[in-house]
Amino acid sequence: MDARPDLHLALVWPEIPWNTGNTARSCLAFGAALHLVEPLGFSLDAAAVRRAGLDYWEHVRPRVHADLDAFLAALPALGEPWFLTAEAERSLWDAPLVAPAVFVLGCESEGLPRALRERHAARCLAIPQARGVVRSLNQSTAAALALAEFRRRHPLPAG
Repeated sequence: MDARPDLHLALVWPEIPWNTGNTARSCLAFGAALHLVEPLGFSLDAAAVRRAGLDYWEHVRPRVHADLDAFLAALPALGEPWFLTAEAERSLWDAPLVAPAVFVLGCESEGLPRALRERHAARCLAIPQARGVVRSLNQSTAAALALAEFRRRHPLPAG
């Protein structure tokens, strides 16, 4: 992977190893760097993470941040931040995504912390979906959709 990727994806306090594994595989497929913000709800050595990432896990090389403050301190150097939340008023489809970009997703049970969403309200995005029984998308599904939308606008070089 490129030493200076134009696309990053961060999972804040991920809880479910197979979601992280699936997200890691999507990051590889779309040429994105994966960031994990501790505490994690599992060990990175867990068989479930490796199984979800298939034989790609060794290529992921996620950057692990000790806590949310450490990640937020590193964020300006990564690119334009976008915080994904089902509660956002702005659609992912309408966001002015430029490179480099960083998509930030919260943990499976609670999403992003309220204080973070409020502080960055202008940078919060939702993925349009029918409302009803489903309150939000699975974390790894949301990650893949965001990565795909960025790559639709900013394709990887051919080859």
